[in-house]
Amino acid sequence: MADGDRDRVREATDIVDLISEVTKVRRSGRTFMAICPFHEEKTPSMSVDRARGLYHCFGCGEGGDVFTFVERTQGVSFPEALEILAKRAGIALTKDGSRSRVSGRKAEAIEALRLAIPILNERLKKAPDAGPARAYLRSRGYGVDVIDEWKIGFAGTDWDTLTRALKGAGVSDRALMDAGLSRRGRHGLYDVFRGRLMFPIHDVRGDPVGFGGRKVDGIDPKLTNNPDAKYVNSADSIVYNKSRVLFGLDRARPAIVSAGQAVIVEGYTDVIAMHLAGVNTAVATCGTALGDGHFDLLRRFTERVVLAFDSDEAGSRAALRTDDLESPFRLDLDLRVAVMPDGLDPADLVQQGRNDELVKAVENATPLLQHRIEAEVAKYDLGGPEGRARALHAAVGHLSRVGDEIARREYARHVARLVGVDLETVEEAMERRGGRKTTTVRPEQVRDNRPLDRWESELLRYVLARPGSGISLEATDFDDPRLRAVFEAVSGDLAAGKAPDVSAIADERVRGLAMALAVDDRPLPAEDDLLVLLRRRRIDARIDELNERLATLDPSSEAYSVVFRELIGLQQERRTPTT
Repeated sequence: MADGDRDRVREATDIVDLISEVTKVRRSGRTFMAICPFHEEKTPSMSVDRARGLYHCFGCGEGGDVFTFVERTQGVSFPEALEILAKRAGIALTKDGSRSRVSGRKAEAIEALRLAIPILNERLKKAPDAGPARAYLRSRGYGVDVIDEWKIGFAGTDWDTLTRALKGAGVSDRALMDAGLSRRGRHGLYDVFRGRLMFPIHDVRGDPVGFGGRKVDGIDPKLTNNPDAKYVNSADSIVYNKSRVLFGLDRARPAIVSAGQAVIVEGYTDVIAMHLAGVNTAVATCGTALGDGHFDLLRRFTERVVLAFDSDEAGSRAALRTDDLESPFRLDLDLRVAVMPDGLDPADLVQQGRNDELVKAVENATPLLQHRIEAEVAKYDLGGPEGRARALHAAVGHLSRVGDEIARREYARHVARLVGVDLETVEEAMERRGGRKTTTVRPEQVRDNRPLDRWESELLRYVLARPGSGISLEATDFDDPRLRAVFEAVSGDLAAGKAPDVSAIADERVRGLAMALAVDDRPLPAEDDLLVLLRRRRIDARIDELNERLATLDPSSEAYSVVFRELIGLQQERRTPTT
């Protein structure tokens, strides 16, 4: 894409209109205030500046421009956000030939999948060979309303029913194969899915990218592809990567952002059951292990992920399919476990009308590591020293893999309480096992929460709002390192008299502070007052330097006299009022 695409799309997009499509926005002085969609709140705390095309939430710190807003609310990359906003504004992006060809093939594959969904849905509701599939759904309590809401379908038992229907609709052979719907055999194309209940899989933007096919009792295995497999899912393709797609995320995304939490269950019917029970944050993996790609995808919307398991510990392990506890901590995720009552899955609980218990289980979810540790310790008799020693060894096996220092220390305390030993014993056990001993982390190493210097904040806020003003700044004008970092990030634009693009600042914390200053709509101080203060601050800084230098010089030396004369002159200048 050309360099000018971003600017053209940004200029064509009214940030107030864009945010109004997601949350309520009202005018407040020269700017607007909105209910932040990134955390739960009743009073608007998100400031939206139409003139600058920026937003910033003073409640949770989220901020950015029109591209950032689409990235965060739709969980897409910058190029994808650019395409979404360009389409919204009716702007044709500049693309090279090879990229256009790839995009064209992807669009054709997505269109093939889009056309397949209603064909399969109608077949489920009407075709004679779909009878067992309809019976299965009725047994789970899913009627036609659920079938239509989730666009559930049925793949016919013939070899090429769907292929023929889509080719009749004008879909090319290449698009059918790119979409993972057809394969080529000796006698031409044939259906990948046959005799299966079909769950459409969409990406986070809502585009169809594949299917999950479930085996149904009552259908002759000879008429089903891969009859030994309960589930057959679309293979990875140019539109589908199972390691970066979650079933139901396109529907659950707004609720996840609002609730600050996502719930992961094991299967497609469990997701549907969760939504029917009111847990609209539920999603599921698509026949693959839960891994970094899924965590990274969810991290765009929330920091908390709940894994909803049945009550069987083996089932818990199977659902997660990973012992890598580093991943959630590395990605700053709060990973929790909700154990379903009586060993039932969510679909079973909803079928029995136990929705309240399902919701309560999610609300009472415990941290994953706590769940693992408590499950291990519960296996041993803590009444004697041998049982406590074995329990400690098992618990430390989980604890020593946690890379986050603060979390590891807190869990070490928890293990000590559970097993009935002191913290030092737990730490010694970790060292013997080869783990990392916990250390004290000073708060200032984690985050600087000191109040910002008011004068420096006002000075920086002014030049961000009026980059062509008569105030010329240097990094040394800022004692506060946070404000100095903001100035250094925008100094190039300010020196050129340009309005800085604070949304393009690479460092997340610096960008967040810059946006908070940029969208602050309080009245700006007078430029003359700021110039007086700036002059006085610079004089004071120079006086401090000279005093320090005098302390190192011989009072009888010429150098001392030169420095002393400059010091006296500055002190007199400081006392002289400016006009």
